[in-house]
Amino acid sequence: MNKFWDLAPPILIGMAIDVVTYQEDSMLADLGYPDPYTQFLILVAVTVVVWVLESLFEYWFGVLWRNLAQNAQHELRMDAYEHIQNLEMQWFSGQTTGGLMAIMNDDVNQLERFLDQGANDLLQVATTVVVVGGVMLFLAPEVAIYAILPIPIIVGGSFIFQRRIGVHYAKVRKEVGDLNALLNNNLSGITTIKSFTAEQREVDRVGVASRSYRDANRDAIRLSASFVPLIRMAILFAFTANMLVGGWLALEGSLSIGAYSIIVFITQRLLWPLTRLGQTFDLYQRAMASTDRVLDLLDTPIGLVEGDVKLDVVRGDINFDAVDFSYPDRESVLTGISLNIKAGETVGLVGSTGSGKTTLVGLLLRFHDPLKGHVQLDGNDVTELKLQSLRGSISLVSQNTTLFPGSVSDNILYGRPSASEEELIEAAKIAEATNFIDELPKGWETDIGEDGHRLSGGQRQRLAIARAVLKDAPILIFDEATSNVDNETEAALQRSIERISSDRTTIIIAHRLSTVRNADKIAVLESGQITELGTHEDLVDSEGLYSRLWSVQTGMASKKE
Repeated sequence: MNKFWDLAPPILIGMAIDVVTYQEDSMLADLGYPDPYTQFLILVAVTVVVWVLESLFEYWFGVLWRNLAQNAQHELRMDAYEHIQNLEMQWFSGQTTGGLMAIMNDDVNQLERFLDQGANDLLQVATTVVVVGGVMLFLAPEVAIYAILPIPIIVGGSFIFQRRIGVHYAKVRKEVGDLNALLNNNLSGITTIKSFTAEQREVDRVGVASRSYRDANRDAIRLSASFVPLIRMAILFAFTANMLVGGWLALEGSLSIGAYSIIVFITQRLLWPLTRLGQTFDLYQRAMASTDRVLDLLDTPIGLVEGDVKLDVVRGDINFDAVDFSYPDRESVLTGISLNIKAGETVGLVGSTGSGKTTLVGLLLRFHDPLKGHVQLDGNDVTELKLQSLRGSISLVSQNTTLFPGSVSDNILYGRPSASEEELIEAAKIAEATNFIDELPKGWETDIGEDGHRLSGGQRQRLAIARAVLKDAPILIFDEATSNVDNETEAALQRSIERISSDRTTIIIAHRLSTVRNADKIAVLESGQITELGTHEDLVDSEGLYSRLWSVQTGMASKKE
């Protein structure tokens, strides 16, 4: 509607010229207002009304249309993020964080830019063609044909152009994804880069990726820039034809001077917006290339389909029954694993790196499904359980602790946001975290930074344990939870683990055998199989792999030599 009022001034200018030229014989005189002075007062009043209405509709457009674009952007981003969260862990192994960030930020933003500007331009052009074409046909049909004739040619050329440029923008979106992946990896690994004094090497790598992105854009820009001059030539034909034919008709007296003025002014209003079609289709193709990437993501099938069984009470009986598993294009990780863990038991999993310990607990959490065999919780196959019911009954503390931007209390409450302040403090006490929390600049409200980078490794791990304690799940999993801390911190973490393991089913994965020494039983994994199973004393006496590792870690091996 704002475009309708925007097209009124050329008509008012033409009517003003008509009043000056013909006075009592003008168009307004034919409407019953013969006095020229009265006619000008009417034109001024109409002009004020038109400008006020145009301003109001421009404001409403800015609020409503732009908010529509923002809402579409928000909904698409949330759909993509929600879908990603429902995909299985195996899918993530083939993705890069930077690539996914490019899709959910850059690609979604490209769609918003098109809706905010490009789609609006298309509507404005369409409205202009209809309104201006109608006015010109009413005033002088024989002149209007010259203004309308180039429009099908321009629109047809625009569609041909956008198909050609679409290929270039698909390449641009791929290059920006690769660049984002590299930047994300380098920023998260800045400590390693600096420790190897590899700053210049990484600058060179980013330079190569950035140049590839620039060159992909350069090809698209070259094609895009060539389109507007072609449109301008078509516009030149229409404008000069209208000026010439309309001028002849005015000289012959078959077209009034006011009407001729309107045609000259309004032709420019009709044709000049068509020069933006190149930019509009440029935005469209950028948006389509980005939208294709988002839709491809949304079309990714969810490999894990959750069951429909909800467990009201979880005892914590766990059973691995003849489980086989391997990752795609890799050798078998687990072969024939059978292990029964009774409710309330503490079980240690030990073995060399790559023996399948973390994969085993990943199957319990249904990050993956076994190729053969079954994983059961309280007699129910985990594939039959609702994921909320299954994972809600398990607290995981991993070696690579993930914390979130925010305060100390925010990160502990992540385990159970509805917990009371007393429960929060008690969880921190059990994790032996209160001493260092009280020493922080703002105590519990101290901002720990992205991924808790303002804390030490031991402090981060204690917060992770406090978070697991607060969740109060019947099953606890500690995956190398004490591997990256000093001996004093390890001792404190072990005390915390022993306290919270009471009356809970606990699985402890560890390289340090001292961590699992007091477990009810210990399973030793080698090459994806359980080769030893028993208590610490039994395994030490068996003189197998566990016994040899114990001797090495306690120094007994050197004493024997």
